[in-house]
Amino acid sequence: MSTQRLWARVIRTRFRGRPRSSTRGRGQDRQVSFPESGGSMRAAFLVRDNIGHRRDIEDAYMQAIEQAQWEIILANAYFFPGSKFRRALMDAAGRGVRVVLLLQGKKEYRLLYYASKALYSSFLDAGIQIHEYHNSLMHAKVAVIDEQWSTVGSSNLDPLSLLLSLEANVVVDDKNFAGTLKRSLAKFMAAGARQIRPNRWKRQPIGLRMVSWLCYGLVRFMTGMTGYAPGKDSGHM
Repeated sequence: MSTQRLWARVIRTRFRGRPRSSTRGRGQDRQVSFPESGGSMRAAFLVRDNIGHRRDIEDAYMQAIEQAQWEIILANAYFFPGSKFRRALMDAAGRGVRVVLLLQGKKEYRLLYYASKALYSSFLDAGIQIHEYHNSLMHAKVAVIDEQWSTVGSSNLDPLSLLLSLEANVVVDDKNFAGTLKRSLAKFMAAGARQIRPNRWKRQPIGLRMVSWLCYGLVRFMTGMTGYAPGKDSGHM
């Protein structure tokens, strides 16, 4: 089956796991309903498109982050989420949740690579751990929260994936699956990741700091040029 035919079929499908939006309090406005299952594992298939599912994947992440009790682990190759997503992570760290980011350490797309570094200081100041993977190019797009909720899929947390691309993620509510994925991530990090220490990061060269903020501004500008102005749609830049 061609990619176009596959996505045409996906778009025509009624997704029972689609989040519902409302104006209620934290965690109540983004509810992922899991289909009934004969087994013990619950899972929902979510997509991001420009028709009826523009925010499903992002909302699933936000719901899980806002409801996290003690641990959030995100592994993402291209990490440049909008301000509401970033604030949700920092708020989680502020209420005592251990937040760990495993990000790309090698330069593949230089603009996003440096733009994401402009976010490091605020994350580190909030108590969020940042690890960069350097052994090879990393293409992970997974998360584990409270060793119960997890997601695996194609969506990065960057403007292209969250605003424009056709993406698909599976969200799983299962302790065994989440535990296996967490152990895999721990081995992956131990084998080739380096933790960014706050004190060392504050001593980064001024040239790197300037390049990072220049790239950050360019990514924000290009995101606005797509028609998704800051604060008006799913990017929330």
